[in-house]
Amino acid sequence: MGFLTPRGIAEMRANLQEAVVKCSERCLYQSAKWAAELLDSLPSPEESIEPEDSQMTEVPSTPLPPIVVTGNPDPEEALLEAKEINKYLLAKSFFDCREFDRCAAVFLPDTVLSGILSTATAKNASTSTPQGKEKTRVSGARPSAAAVPTPKLSQKSLFLALYAKFMSGEKKKDEDSEMVMGPHDGGSSVNKQLIVISRFLETWFLEHTNENGVVEGSQGWLEYLYGMVLAKDKNESQAMHWLIQSVQLYQMNWSCWLEMTSLIGRIEELNQLYSLVPAHIFGYIFNIHTSLELYQSNQELADNLSQVLSIFPTSPFILTCVALLAYHTKDFVTADAHFSNLLALHPHRLDSLDHYSNILYVMNLRPKLSFLAHLCSAVDKFRPESCVVIGNYYSLLSSHEKAVQYFRRALTLDRSCLSAWTLMGHEYVELKNTHAAIESYRRAVDVNRRDYRAWYGLGQTYEVLEMHAYALWYYKRAAGLRPWDGKMWMAVGSCLQKMGRDLEGIKALKRALQADSYYDAGVGSSFGSGGREKAAIMDPEILLQIAGMYERLEDEAEAKSYMEMCVAQEEGAAENLDSSVINIHADSQSSDDDVRPQGGGGGGDTGTGVTAATSKARMWLAKFAMRTGDYNRAMQLATELCQDGVEVEEAKALVREVRVRQEAGGSL
Repeated sequence: MGFLTPRGIAEMRANLQEAVVKCSERCLYQSAKWAAELLDSLPSPEESIEPEDSQMTEVPSTPLPPIVVTGNPDPEEALLEAKEINKYLLAKSFFDCREFDRCAAVFLPDTVLSGILSTATAKNASTSTPQGKEKTRVSGARPSAAAVPTPKLSQKSLFLALYAKFMSGEKKKDEDSEMVMGPHDGGSSVNKQLIVISRFLETWFLEHTNENGVVEGSQGWLEYLYGMVLAKDKNESQAMHWLIQSVQLYQMNWSCWLEMTSLIGRIEELNQLYSLVPAHIFGYIFNIHTSLELYQSNQELADNLSQVLSIFPTSPFILTCVALLAYHTKDFVTADAHFSNLLALHPHRLDSLDHYSNILYVMNLRPKLSFLAHLCSAVDKFRPESCVVIGNYYSLLSSHEKAVQYFRRALTLDRSCLSAWTLMGHEYVELKNTHAAIESYRRAVDVNRRDYRAWYGLGQTYEVLEMHAYALWYYKRAAGLRPWDGKMWMAVGSCLQKMGRDLEGIKALKRALQADSYYDAGVGSSFGSGGREKAAIMDPEILLQIAGMYERLEDEAEAKSYMEMCVAQEEGAAENLDSSVINIHADSQSSDDDVRPQGGGGGGDTGTGVTAATSKARMWLAKFAMRTGDYNRAMQLATELCQDGVEVEEAKALVREVRVRQEAGGSL
């Protein structure tokens, strides 16, 4: 995507204005809000510097007139909308008052629906074709004369009525749900209107499909609704098909792009899909957003974000993406700075502040987290994001019962709040309630199977229960989602070590060293600064574990090598880990194939200093030197141990033993 010209920006402004109105007409309020935020972040015409003799007119950039509804380029649809305007305004007012059943009944009374659905049911019973395959079924097939036709409504009115049906089903599903994590809460409540909407739309598409399998006159909104219904019904492949059809017909419906994001599980799927969607700035932003949802963090993504930010310099959504990129690359200081800037620009915006509270929690910044909790409570204490922020604050205070209370409140407000499910699982682990923790993590995975924190939490919980086979499976799922996160691979390696599978454990821990060097190298972590040059210090604990496993495999040469590397991390220099040492062979499955760490070596002026791991490694090396008769080396290491303050008594005993042997050797 190149930089937009002034004419391109003017056209973008006009398209966004139209998108806000069209989404509002169909009561897609989140999509309208998102488009309006983008529109407001575009530089205004008077701010753009143009030559005085410019012949370009700013007609597209003038504000839309104060109209009630937008026009329609299709004459037939425009005529229907004009006839229905009074009923449409009535239905929309009912929707705005959350009277969803009344809204739907304006255009689709139950008597009309029952006749159409009974016909669709009979037709389904007479054919064995699975539901949701209209495009393969309708070729050459036309509705019979005996079939009850769908009412002659404009697509806008039809969408509003069916969407109201959908929202009515969602409302009743929430009302029928038991108390969150209560004794009868199995998470099995379903939207009972899905089958009604699905069969109605199936009939409508069948009526409007020609012999070539093309839906005539459709404008993309009903395709979006059908794709959303199929996704809710777990028919993901067909859902994606209809969502792609929707964005090809109308690109400015952000809700449709978000539905597509929810159906993508791996970066390979995104790359395949990106070639099928239209080349549009919304598609470009969708690619960035979905990449972040898949925890990608390469320099190309940072460049793409920089380019979009140059077009929408104050867009809160784009600024949030910038902050999340830093967060995913573990650059918490930069992420904190970006979120602070975002909060200063938009102090009443609560979207994504649950992510900010996670960053402040990890950084142990209690005053900032307290301020954020008070701010969210003052703006809207009954938003799920506010409850998550307050829950994180209580968790930082070690008030785990209160934290659980607020996470449950967030889930009462929104059962699909992913952060609340995962964080509540963490709190139950702290409270030693493993059964409730496992259930919370499972529900998080049901909401979003890409949530590596929930998979990792399941692994930790099963490891506490000493069910290592289960723990290993969940750790591998987490590592697959975050292939360059050393914490994931360290968990896999430790679990394999406990299962006695040392060779596989060594490979996983070497992968952890690679992963840590990837983040330490700052690949994609410093947005707009071209990356950081930083010493890659290896984790002494991982090196010590690898050395211990080599020792159990009776490979003392490799064990000694890793023990020495462990000690070397105190200074941050000395021995490096060359590429042959950390070669993972065919085990590498990273999705960041274009950005690989250049070895895992140390190097640099800073180190870890003395740690328990480096002291243990030094003690092992001293004893090894004793066994091999290298008393000078043993004395040197034992003397250093006496100064460490970690293994002092054992080190003094070792010094005495070395002196005895040296004296015995001298007398001989």
